[in-house]
Amino acid sequence: MGSPRGRARLGIDLGGTKIAGIVLDRDGTTLAEARVAAPRGDYHATIEAVAALALQLEAEAGTPCTVGIGMPGSPSPATGLVRNANSHWLNGLPFGADLARRLGRPLRIENDANCLAVSEAVDGAGTGARVVWAVILGTGVGSGIALDGRALTGRNGIAGEWGHGPLPEPRDDERPGPACYCGRRGCVETWLSGPGLAADHARRHGGTHTAEAVVAAARTGNPEAQATLAAHLDRLGRAAAQVVNLLDPDVIVIGGGLSRIPELIAGLPAAIAPHVFSDAFDTPVRASLHGDASGVRGAAWLWEAETA
Repeated sequence: MGSPRGRARLGIDLGGTKIAGIVLDRDGTTLAEARVAAPRGDYHATIEAVAALALQLEAEAGTPCTVGIGMPGSPSPATGLVRNANSHWLNGLPFGADLARRLGRPLRIENDANCLAVSEAVDGAGTGARVVWAVILGTGVGSGIALDGRALTGRNGIAGEWGHGPLPEPRDDERPGPACYCGRRGCVETWLSGPGLAADHARRHGGTHTAEAVVAAARTGNPEAQATLAAHLDRLGRAAAQVVNLLDPDVIVIGGGLSRIPELIAGLPAAIAPHVFSDAFDTPVRASLHGDASGVRGAAWLWEAETA
């Protein structure tokens, strides 16, 4: 299919319930986009669904494309097999190799949080920043790092893996912390995800409120909901500061469903600052510019350096 230089970029965001695809030209203009339902629990059907969507979009764009894939979990550098995916039917299988064989071309595959970081670094809320730390706060919690617009994956392919570390500086009522599906207790994800926020409110005040309902109640002045949201912001600040002390990013970009809570974005710098080992903290915290499209755009931009 010739050199990748100058070709359009096709990105696929493989989620647990949907598969989104996009084709971008070299300037980032959308040439084609679509989404389909993800075949849950069926590995081979997932391969076929992703391949069919990629081929459909390439045909609609009318030009050969490089292909980048964003997915839950990541391929192991040691084996090429998927690990740590909450779409459990992918784990332990050579998804990248099988899909590349099906499409007849090389692929770039990254964790979906890395794709968020790349998207926002290239032409989003982190444009112009050398080091972008992108955080996903949604059903789960994760993060990715973009360095000069490219995903930083690390030697073991786990750079930015934040959701399954322990909550820093736990208080007595935060020990040992909620049980996590990974087998540990007190992971950052169990506290800072949308379900984590809802579960914390239920432990404190009872009821079965969703995270959205807690936020809505806090905005009306409900003191119990306001206390839950304040505790959530405090934990987010402690957890984020741990990464700031290690990475010192130029910008922090927040994506995922909880990024739509302006109070979290606005309050996070002050929540981080007391825990940063510095005499000053002025790192901007911004909501993702591309929102739900950031993952799929970042997957397309995985080939950015070769096609620029």
